[in-house]
Amino acid sequence: MNDAARTSGIDLAFGDVSGLDEVVDREALRDVCRSFFDLFGISIRVFSGNGALLADAHEELAIHTYLRTLPGGRRALSESVDAVIRTTPDQPVQLEEISGAVYDVVPLVYQGRRVGRFVLGPYLPAEMKEVPRALLKVDPALDREKVREALASMPRVKRATAERVVAHLRGILDLLVFSSHRAHLTSEMHVVSVRESYRELAEKTARLQTAYDRLRELDKLKSNFLATVSHELRTPLTSIIGYSEMLEAGIAGPLGEEQLDFVQTIHGKGEQLLALITSLLDLSKLEQGVLRIEPQLLDARELLVDLAKTFEPAARKKQVEIRVEAPPNLPRIAADPVRIKQILSNLAENAIKFTPPGGRVTFAANETDLDDDDGGGFGAVLLAAPRRAVAFLVRDTGIGMPREELPKIFDAFYQIDGSSTREHGGTGLGLSIVKRLVDAHDGTIKVDSEPGRGTVFTVTIPEAESG
Repeated sequence: MNDAARTSGIDLAFGDVSGLDEVVDREALRDVCRSFFDLFGISIRVFSGNGALLADAHEELAIHTYLRTLPGGRRALSESVDAVIRTTPDQPVQLEEISGAVYDVVPLVYQGRRVGRFVLGPYLPAEMKEVPRALLKVDPALDREKVREALASMPRVKRATAERVVAHLRGILDLLVFSSHRAHLTSEMHVVSVRESYRELAEKTARLQTAYDRLRELDKLKSNFLATVSHELRTPLTSIIGYSEMLEAGIAGPLGEEQLDFVQTIHGKGEQLLALITSLLDLSKLEQGVLRIEPQLLDARELLVDLAKTFEPAARKKQVEIRVEAPPNLPRIAADPVRIKQILSNLAENAIKFTPPGGRVTFAANETDLDDDDGGGFGAVLLAAPRRAVAFLVRDTGIGMPREELPKIFDAFYQIDGSSTREHGGTGLGLSIVKRLVDAHDGTIKVDSEPGRGTVFTVTIPEAESG
């Protein structure tokens, strides 16, 4: 017996059945008794092990109706019937009542246990010819003629026939108990299985919740640590960059060619480290929800023209062509000028970085509708006018990315090429910050890419509301 069954208290060997009422289908039991009564005309009653009446198919007999009209007959009949009801034999027995009619009281045994009994009768033995003398003495007012007429209407059964009826009924009831018990066991085991599954699920849920809470705590500690360390690093790093600039400008005296090269390297790496620290601080503020967005009315085309001017030197150095494709009458957007430039600059820097010499990077913009991926469904679209927006596209002809990687590129610190020998540097923070900044502007960002054919990032920012 497994633990689940033991927990539920079910004995699979015996089913732990102490009475018919625990397992038997009462409706089926009544149908069986009614069919036997209709077939043989003999009353049938089925009792559970605790004496509860489970099924009763009978009609009031004329002899019983008459005897209840007489004080002595009523008393004698009651004693006879009570004796039958109280009898709980281990083997089939036959009991006789005051009228001379007999009852067959048959125990129902299942898997070695007495689980109930059935009573067949009363009926008159076929060999009975005379009115019993004891019946004639039950009451002085007894009418012998009425007694003979009442007894004549009772069913008469030969003993051999009664035994066959009892055996047949007993077999059917045994089969009914067996099938009901198996169905009961199946149901109980299903309940036990469901309870065990629920218990296991509850335990797993509790473990997952604990792990989730722990991860949230660790993530918070990580964010606080990064913010603290990054903030503390900015002060000495600013000094390093400042003094390297002064050395490079010759304020401390002229430098030799090799010395100047060293100072320029220090200055460049310092700027690179400062950019990383700034990204970490921005990410920490975005995660904590404390980064403020201060929107202003901005011209979309001017943003792209300024972006192209900013990255023209880097693109020329790498022999990458830059194009701007934007109509002159684009609507104005409401965006934080510093943050929208940070979004576009990050995408532009990546596009140039991953485009080989001779390639092309295009900055484009057009008027569109804002996609509502998290909206209220089809009904909301019918009820509300689409919100106008400007879509900024940064398109390159670079190395591209596998499609299966695209859903993960906005995760913090994620690198498609995570090896220590990867060709292109980076921390994996840029796109994560871009995604959060776009969300902070109530916008959307999408990416489409294919290895060897380039990448297109589309950032959609809502138009400024009129008035």
